[in-house]
Amino acid sequence: MINSKLPNIETSIFATMSKMAADHNALNLSQGFPNFPSDSALNALVDQAMSDGFNQYAPMPGDFELRMEISKKIENLHNHFYNPETEITITAGATQAIFTIIAATISKNDEVIIFTPAYDCYAPTVELFGGKVIPIQLKPPFYKVDWQEVADKISSKTKMIIINSPHNPSGMLFSKEDMLLLQDLVEKNDLLVLSDEVYEHIIFDGNVHQSASKFEALAARSFITASFGKTFHNTGWKMGYCAAPERLMKEFQKVHQFVVFCVNHPIQKALATYLKDPDHYLKLSNFYQQKRDFFLNLMEGSNFKIIPSKATYFQMLDFSEISNESDIAFAERLTKEFKIATIPTSVFNEGKKDFRQIRVCFAKTDETLAQAAQILKQF
Repeated sequence: MINSKLPNIETSIFATMSKMAADHNALNLSQGFPNFPSDSALNALVDQAMSDGFNQYAPMPGDFELRMEISKKIENLHNHFYNPETEITITAGATQAIFTIIAATISKNDEVIIFTPAYDCYAPTVELFGGKVIPIQLKPPFYKVDWQEVADKISSKTKMIIINSPHNPSGMLFSKEDMLLLQDLVEKNDLLVLSDEVYEHIIFDGNVHQSASKFEALAARSFITASFGKTFHNTGWKMGYCAAPERLMKEFQKVHQFVVFCVNHPIQKALATYLKDPDHYLKLSNFYQQKRDFFLNLMEGSNFKIIPSKATYFQMLDFSEISNESDIAFAERLTKEFKIATIPTSVFNEGKKDFRQIRVCFAKTDETLAQAAQILKQF
């Protein structure tokens, strides 16, 4: 007999809705993955790395050339240097990095502040290691942080604050002022920060990503996670990284070596070469803004209330003027009866609070987005 360490955890909403989409032959705008291929040039680099014999274990922290390219990228974009020898680790996607950070830092009865709606791996991982989640609910339509509320929730047991900017599912961005207020709080209260920045290169309307690495005192206390899968349209490769000061990275790597030890070697070799051309990530915002705008233009005149996403490849749709159903019931009906799968956002909220909003992923072909808009405008 096994006593579950996570007795209240059910199957992920992403797996549930994707399965429902498959079962009902529905367009899948639920799970956050592109339905178009990654760059053939990047694929060719992976093939070449395999042919060149990079098919055995990579170094535990990751391929050194890749770590150097990541270090250069962060320094060029955010004016902060991470030593590729000691402060960067390549991971099996950002989710593994998040798990490892929490495993390395959170002990029994430590409190961790998270902002809901929150990506669904944060809370279970904190609980798995005996920590206590302190949720702060962000509210529509703009999902702005009330920093006084954050200050009020900090106690002598608070160990960490987890932030996610650009924010999934809302598409909100932390401003420079937000980051400075966060920096002040963590300095005053001797806290760690886990900064989930997987959508760092998908920013719209001239906005700027405020990485935790940009702020000296904040960077000194922060683990930063990122995802090549989100950036380069290949989520199935499960490739990401963590950047942190050496004293924090030492603790991270103590756990990392026993979780995966290292990750896919030929893909790391390919990415090291691919990152040498910054256009491969700097042009991403324009690429996805065109998709966002294409979809929103098609949705003009619909009965959904829509505030354009500021970042990520997700868009929130408010159906409160369409139906009194719960978001879960509405999403299920959309999938089964109208053949389009979305994500009900209450599952990410404190107490599953329902704001009657669904999330759609617009990392899709124009054909798919046009079909989706045609279906949704029926309401």
